[in-house]
Amino acid sequence: MAMKVRPLGDKIIIKRAEAQKKTDSGIYLPESAKDKPKEGKVVALGNGHFNRDTGEYTPFTVKKGDRVIFTSYAGTEVKIDDDELLIMTEDDILGVIE
Repeated sequence: MAMKVRPLGDKIIIKRAEAQKKTDSGIYLPESAKDKPKEGKVVALGNGHFNRDTGEYTPFTVKKGDRVIFTSYAGTEVKIDDDELLIMTEDDILGVIE
């Protein structure tokens, strides 16, 4: 049975892009030499930022399916059904790849 995760509040779930397996010149990289990519795809969004003054949620500027770039130490890594995901806030996202 597959598990589903729904982020709460201002949290976003991102699936990190695959690490590069070989260099541009064709040399295969061992696992220890691979850098974790700092980009991924938004797979789920919470309700948004809660504004205590108005009592309403402010929507996110990213949407499900967007490819994004995030900071090196962004979010919390979780593993769900063989998928490695990141849970982070929108503040950790640097930009959207178009």
